[in-house]
Amino acid sequence: MEWLTIVLALVATGLIAGVLAGLLGVGGGIVIVPVLFFVFQAIGVSSDSAMLIATGTSLVIIIATSISSIRAHHTKGNVDLALVRLWWPFIVLGALSGVLLSTHIGGKFASIVFGCTAILVACNMLFRASSAPLLAQLPGKTFQAILAVIIGGISVIMGIGGGTLGVPLLTACNFPAHRAVGTAAAFGFIIAVPGASLLLLLASTPADAPRGTYGFINLIGVALIMPLSVVMAPVGVKLGSLINGTTLKRIFALFLVLSGLRMMVQALA
Repeated sequence: MEWLTIVLALVATGLIAGVLAGLLGVGGGIVIVPVLFFVFQAIGVSSDSAMLIATGTSLVIIIATSISSIRAHHTKGNVDLALVRLWWPFIVLGALSGVLLSTHIGGKFASIVFGCTAILVACNMLFRASSAPLLAQLPGKTFQAILAVIIGGISVIMGIGGGTLGVPLLTACNFPAHRAVGTAAAFGFIIAVPGASLLLLLASTPADAPRGTYGFINLIGVALIMPLSVVMAPVGVKLGSLINGTTLKRIFALFLVLSGLRMMVQALA
């Protein structure tokens, strides 16, 4: 019965994540992590463990999905390889630092980081989506290195790819939107590989983790969520064509705010 409950819960996660990703035009951990966070708690996992397992599981899924995304964007010339070569060591440094922080401080810390960042992303989506860039171009290399470390660190703690933070930061520096999305897909792969590897090999599996969990990664979740989310994404796209774009942004922003607030409340309780 426990196995059946876990499998059904993870199937539901894949279905929901896929529909939301297609419906709202987003992907990766920003959808998967909060859904997994609440699903794991529904089957008896503590909020602390649920957050850590949700982030680790999401990062493994991002490794696979980012590869196809990079290919698609690269064929269109939307991946800035020079910027990737410049940023990747600092992104890895940030990712490794994020893993150390989340594993030593715990899931409450990760929940607070996710909650705060999700709310900021929602505000950016609602109030800055069509605003003018803040800078005329990317700043100097030292400041770029700082940005790369921040993107890597926060993304690993949250269990997300490079798009959620990378795209708004690059576009704020007058980076072309399509090129920002393609380059951020490469960031996601660079973030997820070291992050997921360490969370699988070095992290201790929580005592209350669901079956199939090794370190902070639920392998059953990876096996079920990845294909289901890919299959259901087109369904979300079709639903999205029936709903006004502004309404969709508001729905997703509300989803992020409510998820973020609930995570923070549980972490601070």
